[in-house]
Amino acid sequence: MTTQATLASPARPFAWLRNPSWYQEYGVYAAVAVLLVFNALFTEHFMTADNLRTQLVQVAPIVIVALGMALVIGTEGVDLSVGSTMALAAALLPLYLGYGLVPALAVALLAGVVVGAVNGALVSLIGLQPIVATLALFVGGRGLALVMADGQLKQIVNPDLLSLGTGSFLGIPLVVLIAAVLAVAVAFLVQRTTFGRQIVAVGGNRPAAALAGLPVRRVLIGVYVLCGVLAALAGILATARLTASDPSSLGTLMELSAITAVVVGGTPLNGGSIRVLGTVAGALLMQLLRATLVKHDLPDSTAQIAQAAIIIAAVYVARERRSR
Repeated sequence: MTTQATLASPARPFAWLRNPSWYQEYGVYAAVAVLLVFNALFTEHFMTADNLRTQLVQVAPIVIVALGMALVIGTEGVDLSVGSTMALAAALLPLYLGYGLVPALAVALLAGVVVGAVNGALVSLIGLQPIVATLALFVGGRGLALVMADGQLKQIVNPDLLSLGTGSFLGIPLVVLIAAVLAVAVAFLVQRTTFGRQIVAVGGNRPAAALAGLPVRRVLIGVYVLCGVLAALAGILATARLTASDPSSLGTLMELSAITAVVVGGTPLNGGSIRVLGTVAGALLMQLLRATLVKHDLPDSTAQIAQAAIIIAAVYVARERRSR
């Protein structure tokens, strides 16, 4: 009798609860559902439209950055520079808004392209470990952003840019719509395109992918460029929502939030698989967990401890699944 048949047999109706594969596939969705039910029953005013709207707006930049991080982790890499890339994009916006919104947005996004290309080149051409390659821009990128901004917070008054952060379409905040569209686009990229399949192949076994004739270096550079562009876009949207460019704090610890969302969402750190919907759910889970604890007057440190426990559990489940 197969394992699947055994798990489904009447004699062991709850055997799936002991199966690590179930938790990696569906655990994050179950956790989100449990949190929503808990808040509906025990948290006053949590399930109101205004509060849910606020939660989605707050999590949208994390989702956008996490989508790029998922692509990088899918190649068995990591990008620690996403927070600094957000800061760079934010610092560039006030400098070029005088030329119009489109040039300013183009320059900010170009910063993400450059950061991603540098990271990708260091990893694929020079052969540095991803954590070492991206650590350089993690430190230097924010320093450069502070230099460009003269170390000062700058107010944003351009109404077109501000509308990206505060506007809505059919009652749905634009930042949420943008994050949703990007999630669909990345899912399509991963599942339906040649490039997406190449990403998974390179992450699963890089030497074998090279022997099979896949453009490994091009794939790696492309993945880091996409991650950089998404981080820059998140920086633009966060700046528009805050109505100010603050490179000193914008994007701080965003790399950890993004990695957490990806890992909790079921994407393995050793590459070879990318779970886009799981990444979105992982970001939402972390946001709901923090908001729930705050609503119950628990300190932010408690939320950090709870998030750490979830990360450990997710990594443990992934390891148990690989060992079987």
